[in-house]
Amino acid sequence: MTGKLGLDPALVARARELARRAGQPVVDLARSHTTVSVERAVLRLAGVTGADPDGIPWVNRLVDAVVADVGLGHGVAAPVFDALAREQIGDVTLLAQKAAAGSVRFTQPTGKAATAARRAARKAVAAGVRQIDRRRAERDRLVKRYGDPKQRPWIYLIVATGDIYEDIPQAQAAARAGADIIAVIRSTGQSLLDYVPEGATREGFAGTYATQENFRLMRAALDESSRELGRYVRLTNYASGLCMPEMATLAGLERLDMMLNDSMYGILFRDINPIRTFVDQRFSRQVHARAGIIINTGEDNYLTTADAVDEAHTVTVSQLLNEYFAHEAGLADWQLGLGHAFEINPDLPESFRLELAHALLARELFPDAPLKWMPPTKHMTGDVFRGNLLDGFFNLVGTMTGQGILLVGMMTEAVVTPWLSDRDIALQNVRYVLGAAGGLHEDFVPAPGGFIQQRAHRVLGEAVDLLERIGDQSLLTAIAEGTFGIMKRPADRGKGLDGVARHEADYYNPATDILEQAA
Repeated sequence: MTGKLGLDPALVARARELARRAGQPVVDLARSHTTVSVERAVLRLAGVTGADPDGIPWVNRLVDAVVADVGLGHGVAAPVFDALAREQIGDVTLLAQKAAAGSVRFTQPTGKAATAARRAARKAVAAGVRQIDRRRAERDRLVKRYGDPKQRPWIYLIVATGDIYEDIPQAQAAARAGADIIAVIRSTGQSLLDYVPEGATREGFAGTYATQENFRLMRAALDESSRELGRYVRLTNYASGLCMPEMATLAGLERLDMMLNDSMYGILFRDINPIRTFVDQRFSRQVHARAGIIINTGEDNYLTTADAVDEAHTVTVSQLLNEYFAHEAGLADWQLGLGHAFEINPDLPESFRLELAHALLARELFPDAPLKWMPPTKHMTGDVFRGNLLDGFFNLVGTMTGQGILLVGMMTEAVVTPWLSDRDIALQNVRYVLGAAGGLHEDFVPAPGGFIQQRAHRVLGEAVDLLERIGDQSLLTAIAEGTFGIMKRPADRGKGLDGVARHEADYYNPATDILEQAA
């Protein structure tokens, strides 16, 4: 038996092996399929930029033209770079513009033409990957220069005005007030757009559109704050939805530090096709691994639709699956911001002890991961005094169990859009608890055989039982049956399925080749 919970190492190893067994068929599926978003990400790495007068990115127009002529299953890199050579065009964005006008036709090259096209594609994509490498090295230099926050967990705070030019001063003010990580919430509905908007935006709904220019503007603003405050302020956005691979690529190019990237969130809560999601998430995580980006997974969302006590084991199962998928894609433990949440009904007897048990279980199962601890939302009522107290208890669990990333809870969470004053009070709450508790996690040890240990053992046992059942059927079947978050999502349905294709025998993706060689 090990750790504060006395977990059985053999049972923990069994849980990981079962997660691998459940996840491997999904990885095999991802390795044998591609999507329009994966192919668009490849072309973004190769240098395609900009949008047409209607705001449709040139990369979308180019991929659509290739698919119309030769299909998706070969990949787009070889047909595109073959066309560049045939048309004697030196710029891939110009090729996209000509393709959109109908003046270029694409073919799948063979023989020497295929060899030349692949060589040219790899050279262009490698230049994009080198830019990601330079941005990662730049981050390393800035962290070394300015330093990381002195305390853990890091304080994670959201801005969500819809206007990037309003987000920036709010984000900088939040950093001055103590936030270590700024998360720019994405506009409602963007996850269902099968394109990435272009340029700086000012009209988002309950959030700001995620675009490359918005990424660039906010990163530059937080670099100013890092210089001012003498600590590196991290930036978070979303690699999820129908454009997950492209978001990951743009984040790497613009030096974002964290990205929301869960293996099942889009399936369960946005009804995106499961196969599309798993193919996209594998490529996006390969990019995140190369870029040195920390992913944040979304297990907390399950507890907004399912009971946080009865379904606690589904969170553990999802964390284990997310860990397996992340490792397979090349991510290291320090990049795994596995999610979980303080969502037990506060009126339930022993609710605080149950929260401690669940949080400590996650901490001990993933000792080297910077776990992301999420605040109460489901049981917030609009009583701001009660809400602030609940957030204080949440913050206390975070420091008692050594969480890595703590999202600041608002006393008006899930009721109204928080005021700036709400944020200030919430930050005061966090600073007080973290400061007063200090290294309390070093002293907090549950009683041997007591309530907290027993609860953690039960949840782990239920997680292993569920993984056994998933292994006996399949993960796609389990998702279809509503195992996670009580959402039923069959593999042959959902948004984006028409953008998926099985690899043809001559499929070529230079980005995957480069990223997997580095792993």
